[in-house]
Amino acid sequence: MIRKLVIRNYALIDSLDIDFAQGFSVITGETGAGKSIILGALSLILGQRVDTKVVTDTAVKTLVEGTFDVATYHLKPFFEENDLEYDDECIIRREIAPSGKSRAFINDTPVTVAQLKQLGDQLIDIHSQHQNLLLADSGFQLRMVDVLAHNTQELRAYQEAHQRCVTLAAELETARRQLADAHADEDYIRFQYAQLQEARLVAGEQEDLELEQERLTHAGDIKETLYEITSLLEGNDMSVLAALNTMLSRARSLHSYFPDAQQAIERLDSAYIDLKDLNATFADWNESLVVDPERLAWVEERLDTIFTLQQKHRVKSVDELIALRDEYAAKLDSIDNSDADIEKIERQLAEAERERETKAKELTATRISSARNLSSLLVEELRPLGMPHVQIVVDVEPCNYYKMGAEQVVIRFSANKNQALQPVSDVASGGEISRLMLCIKSLVADALSLPTIIFDEIDTGVSGDIAARMGAIMRRMSQYMQVIAITHLPQVAAIGNHQYRVYKDNSGESTHTHLVQLNEEERVEEVARMLSGTTLTEAALNNARVLLASQEQ
Repeated sequence: MIRKLVIRNYALIDSLDIDFAQGFSVITGETGAGKSIILGALSLILGQRVDTKVVTDTAVKTLVEGTFDVATYHLKPFFEENDLEYDDECIIRREIAPSGKSRAFINDTPVTVAQLKQLGDQLIDIHSQHQNLLLADSGFQLRMVDVLAHNTQELRAYQEAHQRCVTLAAELETARRQLADAHADEDYIRFQYAQLQEARLVAGEQEDLELEQERLTHAGDIKETLYEITSLLEGNDMSVLAALNTMLSRARSLHSYFPDAQQAIERLDSAYIDLKDLNATFADWNESLVVDPERLAWVEERLDTIFTLQQKHRVKSVDELIALRDEYAAKLDSIDNSDADIEKIERQLAEAERERETKAKELTATRISSARNLSSLLVEELRPLGMPHVQIVVDVEPCNYYKMGAEQVVIRFSANKNQALQPVSDVASGGEISRLMLCIKSLVADALSLPTIIFDEIDTGVSGDIAARMGAIMRRMSQYMQVIAITHLPQVAAIGNHQYRVYKDNSGESTHTHLVQLNEEERVEEVARMLSGTTLTEAALNNARVLLASQEQ
């Protein structure tokens, strides 16, 4: 429940600090005094959009802050999920800078407006007159039936089954479309795959072939060069190896009388061995290398095939061609097996639809029972409110499967004898709709477990005894939740546990709206003013005292 509301620099409100109590509170005041301004400020901390026009003094930031008692409303999971500090007292704040930028806080931690709205929806229900239009919304009527049915578990089970059907149906449609597209391209894919498969591509072969092409192309020059090298190394008596051998023999002859020559001998010996080994390598290369025009022609043809495929498929390597070939193979495999895949999805969808049908019947049963109960309860609640001949039937009508079930709810209404039942939005007057909405709210409020509900002139279109009875319903609701009603009717104002007055102050240079809590004598004056107008007479005051006293009994 809301404990305190603080407003700074919002529309006609310069500064406002007001405490709220448990039970049934009423807010009264002349038309245009600013009740809607207070609701607008409150809506900011419930996550509504900011209108910068409400910022009166653009040099000062606008602030709206609400303090809520959340000890008994099981909201701790929300705080844990959003990584917020939990306390039995929750402070929600919204700030609007002069630039128009808005910031939101929960217990002094910055949050998004979406988080603010998520929490606000669990704290306060503001019932304004435009909410009466919800009676024409079949979705709203269905939610009311579900609230009284306590069918959250059945609804969740149905929605899971329905979502599986939706998912599988989409999957089946995609599979069929892909198969149709694949069949349209099948001949092309098979031709491309056959051509790549026929090429028998091997990873890395292009580089090896290009090296072999170079070697075969220059085979004659290579053999000639190798022959010249081996001839120089060991071709005649004047070859390098022969000269080194002679040098080595002569150096060894010095060893007996010139020991310093030993290191040079070893180096000559090492050079001789290395050159002899190199000569053997060159000779092996020369012997193994063959001038092979046929092999060269095959290599060049193979490279031409690879290059042609690369140009055709706009790739730069054999690896990419292999990847493309494998992709075509996978597509062909998918085409060949797609019928079996589609049959599998069809079986799964049929099974899911049977499950959805079962869950839908279970959900429908809860709604039919709840609708009957709601019909009788609404009639019982409405008859004392000036509609003794009212008839209400809450119809549960079958429809195609959708997210919320396999039926829609229509509230059919008749306020008079021998009048055919028709959809409530087609035949109910404004006053009748106000009374009907109040009864609906009173029936579902406890089930919704909302801490606070605010009625904004829900008593519009009624007066006298009917107004008092509507006030009694709101006071009854306040036994298990905080109820705040904005009203112009003295009968409703008198029945409240607490009363607040909204008024405008024009004494200064600008107009300001104020909200104050009234003591007992001030309540008498306010109710008297509501009874007789601005001029307070002793008769009006006495009438107000009687009215207030009668409501306390």
